[in-house]
Amino acid sequence: MGIAVFSAERSKDPNTRVGACIVNDDLKIVAVGYNGMPSGCNDDDMPWEREAESPLDTKYPYVCHAELNAILNSGAVSLKGCTLYVTLFPCNECAKAIIQSGIKKVIYYDNKYQGTDGVTASQTLFKACGVETVQYEPTGKEIKLSL
Repeated sequence: MGIAVFSAERSKDPNTRVGACIVNDDLKIVAVGYNGMPSGCNDDDMPWEREAESPLDTKYPYVCHAELNAILNSGAVSLKGCTLYVTLFPCNECAKAIIQSGIKKVIYYDNKYQGTDGVTASQTLFKACGVETVQYEPTGKEIKLSL
């Protein structure tokens, strides 16, 4: 989970920074990701607002979620049977990508959107497809990084 938290720090989103880390059965890191704009898009030129007169002036039609970025960053490595650590419970769109990639377990840090349609749909999909979801239990470990 620490790697997912560190990955989230790379996000330019001023409101919600999300990180993800995928590990295999040997707990070796396969891929990481964070929520951000697609490769080639200048973060400074894209909208990061949550609300605007037009939905096209918000971040939502453009941003790639951390889970999807981690899946795409895995390259040719199979994710079948892997575990995804993520700082925020996945939305329904990411749930579909998680299921299709073969990930079998999702360990999430926070579920601040619990009860929304998107999270409810994710939970339904995960349950129907046999993907285990577990809320992370903090260990009390601290990681200090000064650069």
